[in-house]
Amino acid sequence: MKPLNSHLIAALSANDEPTRLRAALAIGSNPEPDLLDILVVRCAVEPNFYVRDMLTWALTRLPSEITVPRLLAELRSERAQARSQALHTLSKIKDSSAWPAITRSLLRDSDAEVARSAWRAAVALVPHGQEKDLAQELVAQLGRGNQEMQLSLSRALVALGEEVVGPALRKALANGDPSIHAHARATERLLRDPNAGSESAVNEAKRIFALGKE
Repeated sequence: MKPLNSHLIAALSANDEPTRLRAALAIGSNPEPDLLDILVVRCAVEPNFYVRDMLTWALTRLPSEITVPRLLAELRSERAQARSQALHTLSKIKDSSAWPAITRSLLRDSDAEVARSAWRAAVALVPHGQEKDLAQELVAQLGRGNQEMQLSLSRALVALGEEVVGPALRKALANGDPSIHAHARATERLLRDPNAGSESAVNEAKRIFALGKE
């Protein structure tokens, strides 16, 4: 291993975030396949969002033929952050060969961050012709989690497009569960106006349901 690499690897575990961020940037700026495992392992434990994002960027700079298989292996990790970050990185690489690994269990993972990352990865990787099946799977999770999680799901559905999402969403609008109905209405609003704020969209949908209006 090159002396410089040893220095950068050590810096990835430094106590201060700026040092870790600079190390990830330096590795990504001069990508070396030998550092693949180091980057993946660090993704699973790095506490800072911005450093994790830089680690993802560094991984996208490596050849996908070696990076994707390593990331797919992480999807079986017991550590939630390892699964979540691997999914996030796969969504950035956009290698279609990763699609079969985006399983129903990941899309419904009990960990919110893993599920949200799986939704984004699925939308990025779904093959042509399978979008409606994905939409139905995502719509089945309407009403799940807090407002932030619900917004993530709505945005994933919006990314699939009204033509794909519309039929499944209309069925959800007929659901008698207030949380599902409200989330469906919020998603419908976002389909019409993707720039609509999350709080106003969700709150308006809840208000409309409470008043018994369509």
